[in-house]
Amino acid sequence: MYEGILNVYKERGFTSHDVVAKLRGILQMKKIGHTGTLDPDAEGVLPVCLGKATRLCDLLTDEGKTYRAEMLLGVETDTQDIGGRVLRQAAVTADEAQVRSAVLGFAGEYDQIPPMYSALKIDGKKLYELARQGKVVERAPRRVIIHGIEIESAELPRVTMTVHCSKGTYIRTLCHDIGQKLGCGACMESLLRVRVGRFPVEESLRLSQIEALRDSGGLAARIVPIEAMFSGYPKAYVLPEADRPAHNGNPLGTGQVRLANGAFSGMRTEDAAESGMAISGERVIPAEESGISEDGREYCVYDSAGIFLGIYVYERSKDRFRPRKLFLPEDRG
Repeated sequence: MYEGILNVYKERGFTSHDVVAKLRGILQMKKIGHTGTLDPDAEGVLPVCLGKATRLCDLLTDEGKTYRAEMLLGVETDTQDIGGRVLRQAAVTADEAQVRSAVLGFAGEYDQIPPMYSALKIDGKKLYELARQGKVVERAPRRVIIHGIEIESAELPRVTMTVHCSKGTYIRTLCHDIGQKLGCGACMESLLRVRVGRFPVEESLRLSQIEALRDSGGLAARIVPIEAMFSGYPKAYVLPEADRPAHNGNPLGTGQVRLANGAFSGMRTEDAAESGMAISGERVIPAEESGISEDGREYCVYDSAGIFLGIYVYERSKDRFRPRKLFLPEDRG
């Protein structure tokens, strides 16, 4: 069974759920989850979690995203994209400088009203289900962050732009809002998601490529290990006598853990080996002697054999490491 994160290129016409269903067939495994819905007409990066990595879905959903969108000015639709029913058409009277100013004016934080054609739920019902019944309900605005907008071309009435944004941002709603600001209306004509966190579109795989790599035996090399998602975290190793409580997902006292990080000086690798620590090439020191004091700091924790257990957070008030996200061996967590 495969475990880790696969950078999938979602093709136009598929829903995100379609991609997961097809992957279950290709990989012959059930435990698969995606990390953020893309509309059927949109395409691009869709990180997919396999096996125990499905526990990362919520974390990856929070990652910032980058899109390349084409906006059509002068057309409003009920779905806010070109596939919807046209509600209004208007002449584009703004010149290129005014359009650029309006687009760039959305950089930063702003309150965005989610579109009716979305998977958000109100009173247990998805908005798009209500919209298909001809119903419009009030939606509370949500604060989103546009970290940056770059205009690639402005050949009116079309504008192509790259948008770096926070989770929960609807690019078609951004296009709609820009059109409202200009007074002529607008809709999204195409959308490509070019990055989610560390996953760029250049490294994404179409379903046909995944199937071919499966058959050639090269797919495992394209799956990002769970541990790699936390490469910037400091490391901590469980002492052999604490392996059992660690494998059961229990909190760990500082006396049960040794830290391994270039920032710490202390026990040499050979001394660690004599104490039963299976650590190679790292300098380690008992946690209670390390001088750690940063409450809430997160660590990658490994058992004494060097097997990744999960992410723990240090709680200074209790002088312990508490599990935050576990990936225990044999799926025991």
